[in-house]
Amino acid sequence: MIPISKVRDLISKHKSLEKELSSGEIDKKKFAEKSKEYSDLNEIIQEANEYNSFESSKADLEKILNDKDSDMEMRELAQTELENLIKKNEINEKKIKLYLLPKDDADSKNAIIEIRAGTGGLEASLFASDLFKMYEKVSNKKKWDLDVISISKSDAGGLKEVIATIKGKNIYSSLKYESGVHRVQRVPDTETQGRVHTSAATVAVLPEAEEVDVKIEEKDLRIDVFRSSGPGGQSVNTTDSAVRITHIPTGIVVSQQDEKSQIRNKEKGLKILRARIYEFERQKRDEARSKDRKNKIGTGDRSERIRTYNFPQGRITDHRINLTLHKLEDFMEGEIFDEMIENLSLQAQEEELKNLN
Repeated sequence: MIPISKVRDLISKHKSLEKELSSGEIDKKKFAEKSKEYSDLNEIIQEANEYNSFESSKADLEKILNDKDSDMEMRELAQTELENLIKKNEINEKKIKLYLLPKDDADSKNAIIEIRAGTGGLEASLFASDLFKMYEKVSNKKKWDLDVISISKSDAGGLKEVIATIKGKNIYSSLKYESGVHRVQRVPDTETQGRVHTSAATVAVLPEAEEVDVKIEEKDLRIDVFRSSGPGGQSVNTTDSAVRITHIPTGIVVSQQDEKSQIRNKEKGLKILRARIYEFERQKRDEARSKDRKNKIGTGDRSERIRTYNFPQGRITDHRINLTLHKLEDFMEGEIFDEMIENLSLQAQEEELKNLN
């Protein structure tokens, strides 16, 4: 149950903002911020008012039910209204609780996605490539902008590693549940006896950090330059255009060699570095706030096995919520990605609601 004082605070805040915005005296710099806050409150103000009046409405109906002088038809009508009122109050309570959940500032940000082949050799790199193609298809369907920052290919068309930015509305909130180990079970093309092989790829999704989010001091960086290399280690550039950036305070290292220009490689490297530092600081704060964070969905733990893609059986299983969908082909085409994310989001919200007093 939500303390009624919290609900009344929401109602009071809504009235205050309404008055402030209609006065025409609000500072222009604060207008957008206040307007958004008012708009967000508008989403649940009706529920808040109904929740606030629930006890008095309930008491009125119970009075009719307990009145022996009331006729049977009136009491039956009051009983039906009371049942509907209680059901509606439960719905209102859940909506208000969701509104009161702590907001993740990163949810509205763009994302940087990193996919790396894990255990399984060549098959792992082919699966990493399949995962990347799946995220490309999802991005196309949702009209998100996906730009590759760096890519390292393996033999036979696979990917050792790919890093890309994905831009659009609330990207991080849509993709943050993808971080972890993705395991595949299928018969490789090179398998002559039809045996199912298991391999894996890791996915890391980071909120794209702006300069205002993370300030990087030049004195905290060690920058090494070297010649770019291709598959097999052969040099693909005659100049020292590749860059390795080490952030000394955190020990985070980023290498970038896709561009022919050292300056462009440094720019791309700093973008990735800023996102990794931002996520590093976020995780430190979250761990300080919640010791049981590792038990929660969407922790971003890259060592956590989150999903299995079983091709012979045509199923995909998310182990965090024990959800199995027998639509693997559709999922890889980006068709039912939303169904998976919605289920993960709902479960994460339920976990948060349990902890909301």
